[in-house]
Amino acid sequence: MAFMKTFNFTPKPFVKWAGGKTQACSQFKDRGLIPIKFGTYFEPFLGGGALFLYLRVSKTILSDNNEELINAYRVIKSYVFDLIEILKNHKKGHNKEYYYKIRSLDPQELTNVDRAARLIYLNKTCYNGLYRVNSKGKFNVPIGRYKNPAILEEENLIAIHELLKNPDIKIQVADFEECEKEVERNDFVYFDPPYSPLSETANFTAYTKECFGQQEQIRLANLFKKLSDRGCFVLLSNSDIEFIRNLYSEFYIHKKIMVPRFISSNPNRRKAIGELAITNYQPKIGQKTLLEKLSVPE
Repeated sequence: MAFMKTFNFTPKPFVKWAGGKTQACSQFKDRGLIPIKFGTYFEPFLGGGALFLYLRVSKTILSDNNEELINAYRVIKSYVFDLIEILKNHKKGHNKEYYYKIRSLDPQELTNVDRAARLIYLNKTCYNGLYRVNSKGKFNVPIGRYKNPAILEEENLIAIHELLKNPDIKIQVADFEECEKEVERNDFVYFDPPYSPLSETANFTAYTKECFGQQEQIRLANLFKKLSDRGCFVLLSNSDIEFIRNLYSEFYIHKKIMVPRFISSNPNRRKAIGELAITNYQPKIGQKTLLEKLSVPE
């Protein structure tokens, strides 16, 4: 396991993303939920990529089924300075009319760099930083009420570029289950899926036109077990509800990773909530315990 360069600040996600884990990363580390030693790092529900940016492991496979998001990562990897120039124009032109003009554009008709700039611009200026698409896959969030939205965070984009340009980092559009083809013994997989709702009115899974319901949660739990049996280290975040606890009852369930929630239509609900962290290994013991449990020879 090799780590990449350090910066005078920790790079942060370049987009706001529901369920983002920026505030949880240090808690994972402090509670011993990051394995002591591992091979390749996998993040199949990439989103904002907070844990990847926190760990900065050189050999990494990042994936998500959101094509617009993955395109943005690839553009930052290869064309970050072109992206910055377009974001400068978006920042200069930003107003209500301009927002809806950019929102109305078909990303499939844009260059990859323009697509990435459109995603970042809309994400930073839309209502509540919410990424949501309709049944046709079109971004449909109204403009937000920001006096000075952070449309261009140049230093952060360049720092992420410095990490992503490593040839040992792979970025791909893929369903989470695709990682099973590449994960090997001793690799570390972090699953941060769209959460099971805490209530019937709190169900938000519209990151793509395909929603993430109970059947997908069951499919993910089955994959978690397969990877555990293979001798991988698996960490998963999800809601603290009975359905999730039952799915992972044979594993280690760690309660109350406190994560602030900034994406809510009700400002009074934008507060830290306790989420489950689930592992197939004990905290701070990690690799040795897992290998003994599985009776896998060193």
